[in-house]
Amino acid sequence: MRIQNIRFQNLNSLTGIWEIDLTRPDFVSAGIFAITGPTGAGKSTIGVVLAKRLGYRFVDSDLLIQESENRLLHEILEQDGIDGFNAIENRVNASIEMDRAVIATGGSAVYGAEAMDHLKSIGTVLYLRIPYEVLKERLGDLHERGVSMKEGQTLKDLYEERRPLYEKYADVVIDCEGRTIREIVHEIADELRGENE
Repeated sequence: MRIQNIRFQNLNSLTGIWEIDLTRPDFVSAGIFAITGPTGAGKSTIGVVLAKRLGYRFVDSDLLIQESENRLLHEILEQDGIDGFNAIENRVNASIEMDRAVIATGGSAVYGAEAMDHLKSIGTVLYLRIPYEVLKERLGDLHERGVSMKEGQTLKDLYEERRPLYEKYADVVIDCEGRTIREIVHEIADELRGENE
C-alpha cells in the first residue's frame, strides 16, 4: 500500500510549525524512505540522523553504485559518460530490496524511471526542497562530487531540469530553507511516528 498527496508545509517560518496531511493509515509502516533532492540538499546527513531516530538502517545509494562498479562516481562519469552513469544508477536503485531503511539517493536518481517507480513501490519517497540560491552556496567541486551534468550545462540549468522530476516522484515534499538538520529530522520523525497530535 502507498501514500499519496502528502506535503509538509512550513506554516510559520519563525516558530517552525509544520503541518502534514496523512491521507493513508499505513504511512508509518512504509518499508523504506527514499530521500531525493539535489546534490547538496543534505540527503545523506538527514538520512543518517532520521534512520537513527526511527531505528532504521541507513543506505547511501551512491555508495551502492560505487560498490557495484568498483569505481568512484566521477570515474564512472569520466569512463561511461552521463548516459552510462544514469543507466548504472537506474539498475542499482531498481534492484534495492530491503525493509526498515532510509535510503539517500543521488541527485540524478530521478532520471531513472524504473528505479523511481521501484522505490515508490517499496516505500515512501521524500523530496528535500531547497532554493537554488541556498544550493549554490553549499556546493563545492561538482566534479569531485560526481555530479552528472551535460557539457555546457550550468548548475541553474541542472536545478531547473531536475526539479519537476523530484516533484513528480515525491510522496512527501519537505521545504528545508531556514531549517537546521536537527529541526527537519525531528519534525519528520515525529510526524512519521504520530507523536505530534
